[in-house]
Amino acid sequence: MISKEDADILKQLSAEEGLKFISSKFPETAVFSTSLGQEDQVITDIIFRNKLPIKVFTLDTGRLFYEHYELLSQNNARYKTKTEVYFPDPSDVEKYVNEKGINAFYHSVENRKECCFIRKVKPLNRALENAEIWITGLRSEQSENRENMPVIEWDEERKLYKYNPLINWNYQQVLVYLQQNKVQELSLHKKGFISVGCQPCTRPIVEGENPRAGRWWWEDSQKECGLHTH
Repeated sequence: MISKEDADILKQLSAEEGLKFISSKFPETAVFSTSLGQEDQVITDIIFRNKLPIKVFTLDTGRLFYEHYELLSQNNARYKTKTEVYFPDPSDVEKYVNEKGINAFYHSVENRKECCFIRKVKPLNRALENAEIWITGLRSEQSENRENMPVIEWDEERKLYKYNPLINWNYQQVLVYLQQNKVQELSLHKKGFISVGCQPCTRPIVEGENPRAGRWWWEDSQKECGLHTH
């Protein structure tokens, strides 16, 4: 359980100190979900470098870039560990594709959100079973939906705590950490892909665009897939 005192402590700690604090309080039930983006590589490095007892997992939607698999393999080799991989239910994917089409997400917001639910949300919920605290790489400046997210919060839907150690970091801080610690990252970032999701749903951004402008660029709706909505 996270007390008010614990929450106040976490607000004052650095990301590394906070992750150590969380792992000491939840040594068997703290989990971290990585999408292999820059923020998540920072947290992955902290966890594995300090050998913290935090389960690290990722979601393979079946529509990722090749570069995701390359980086996942590099991480496993560098840290001499394995990131657990969760996949969508094949029957859900088959039903969706056979009824609506392989790229039906381009046709409506409803179709796109259903695809995200099948390929991301349902596997995430399985990965979070028995977890008491879920660690994410969210930052407040990434989108309007994330602007007011706290460092630690209660996720009522999933009945667990959600810890966002980088929520107050800016993008420059992320880049500095990656450079100083020589952390591997997706080669796509150097090609204009900042926020990277599934291959058919991500495009590179141009100078001045919001980092998430390249996600579901054909939509005018809020740029979220359902993993981090309130």
